[in-house]
Amino acid sequence: MRLKHWPGFLIGSLLATTACPALLAEGPGDWSSYGHDESHARHSQLTVITPENVHQLRKLWTFNMRPEGQAAEAVAMPDTSAPPQPSRYSASQATPLVVDGTMYLPTPYNRIVALNASTGEERWVFVLPDKDQASTRGVAYWPGDGEVGPRIVFGSRNGKLYALDAATGRLAEGFGESGAVNMKTPEVMNGTRAPLGMTSPPAIYRNLIITGSRVQEMPVKGARGDVRAWNAVTGELVWTFRTIPRPGEPGFETWEGDSWKDRSGANVWTFIPVDNERGIAYLPVGAPTYDRWGGDRPGENLYGNSVVAVNAATGEYLWHFQTVHHDIWDVDLPVVTLVDVKRDGETIPAIVAMNKMAIMFILDRVTGEPLYDVTEVPVPTETDIPDERPWPTQPMPAKPAPLARLSFDMSEIVEGPPTLRAACEKVAAELNVVGSKMFQPLRADSAVAFFPGSLGGVDWGGGSFDPATSLYVVNINSLGSPQQMEQQPDGSWGMKTGYTYFRDPETGHPCGKPPWGELVAVNVNTGDVAWRTVLGDNEEPLLKDAGRISAGGPITTASGLTFIGATTDSMIRAFDTRTGELLWKDQLPASNYGTPMTYAMEDGRQALAVVATGGFASQPPTADEVVVYTLP
Repeated sequence: MRLKHWPGFLIGSLLATTACPALLAEGPGDWSSYGHDESHARHSQLTVITPENVHQLRKLWTFNMRPEGQAAEAVAMPDTSAPPQPSRYSASQATPLVVDGTMYLPTPYNRIVALNASTGEERWVFVLPDKDQASTRGVAYWPGDGEVGPRIVFGSRNGKLYALDAATGRLAEGFGESGAVNMKTPEVMNGTRAPLGMTSPPAIYRNLIITGSRVQEMPVKGARGDVRAWNAVTGELVWTFRTIPRPGEPGFETWEGDSWKDRSGANVWTFIPVDNERGIAYLPVGAPTYDRWGGDRPGENLYGNSVVAVNAATGEYLWHFQTVHHDIWDVDLPVVTLVDVKRDGETIPAIVAMNKMAIMFILDRVTGEPLYDVTEVPVPTETDIPDERPWPTQPMPAKPAPLARLSFDMSEIVEGPPTLRAACEKVAAELNVVGSKMFQPLRADSAVAFFPGSLGGVDWGGGSFDPATSLYVVNINSLGSPQQMEQQPDGSWGMKTGYTYFRDPETGHPCGKPPWGELVAVNVNTGDVAWRTVLGDNEEPLLKDAGRISAGGPITTASGLTFIGATTDSMIRAFDTRTGELLWKDQLPASNYGTPMTYAMEDGRQALAVVATGGFASQPPTADEVVVYTLP
């Protein structure tokens, strides 16, 4: 691992600098959870970096995650439409944590590292056994209970839940078996040897570690997607919430016949927000398997594609809201954020829930009732797939309007550079692409250009909520997925060409008319879009207002700034949260496909950190750096 300090920043003199009173008034300035705190609002109260001085940001230090002398494997994020490409690096979607001056993060090299957050120097390293890999997006911090000290907890791809002593990096004594718990219990494995692991960090509620999971997307039968809570001291299982109900449980009637049995999917693969004051955990449940065909699972299929509120201490069901009935498009539910809505002089505790369709539902956090009317709108049901029975309606809020394109006509192919237009027409001909309406069922005779596609209008990066402006800021993609179905040898149905995107394979540019990438702010008090701006740069003049595809998300700060990496052009940017005006940008060594974070250093100055590896949206990973900025 190599640590680099950048010219103009002498650490010794930096640490001797007088702390800034404006920042010290805000408190310690930690970033203790992937989403800053368990609300996943991704909002910091720090105010030292402002719209007026953000242009002065300079790199302070970088940390190379790849161990010195270790050859890196070519491991990109899952994008099965692109062949593997040789690389010296591995990809990461991590967002670091900073607590009490120490930065914690997983690396793509089977390691968890703790760094001095002011200098980037290593404090400890934990190497996962058996070449296991920590959760891709980050770790969680448990503050201890008075008798047991703070712990770093995280899941792994091989289905282990680890707890480390936060001070030393050693496996936590008394937790599970030698500091780890095997999450592949008979209850969830359904008698199979199916994959089960974690790609996102768990939630923390008091002395509980609440975990989702990553399971298969096909075949149908495999590990269950149940959500579970574990004792943070001992690792003992405390409660389980079954995301596919069993006989006698609420929601079971939404699975016809025996279609619920041994089914995989319906898992929480992103983040679980927790309302600590009310003791409620909110589970964003994804699609059931197989997520492109539902002929063997007639019904609405609860709790697939639902936000489910449960008692965080017991796992008891409180309420649910399903954003898509009988999902056959893999639109999941990657975005759930706690917000406050101000209406008629009152503050309503609320929650924003968005599936990949970029349809934003704003719900009462306590009751689950929509704060803006939701109507069941008729959607297309015609398909040539035998036994498929698409649900005839889907929920649509009166406000806000969908944030991304949800339909496509073949006349809307990009008109930009002639070479791009020609490439897109060739892709359309080769894949037999046809246009689509909103929630168009897939077919066997053609490839439906489903928008906004498998990557979604929104994805795991989520959004950020600024309570001072009541603005919810989120990055949006417009990239179609041409999906054609074909029957499998066992009689089920799968995708003919696998995961594909409607784009030029040479440049990666989407084939629909731009803009392709935007940053959007919604006022949750009114349901109106406050502003939207193109996100990302293209050198081609005809595409200067097209934007770029992004994967990752934004953060906001109390000084009125929105920071975001995410784009395929490897930039980090700062926007004015109130207006959407671009204020600053800088070139990263590779794209940041996690989410930035900000924290207070020991001298009181505010820092901005990103993990830059690339490795998504057809890009190979090209770097392995943690990059930290601050003001001079």
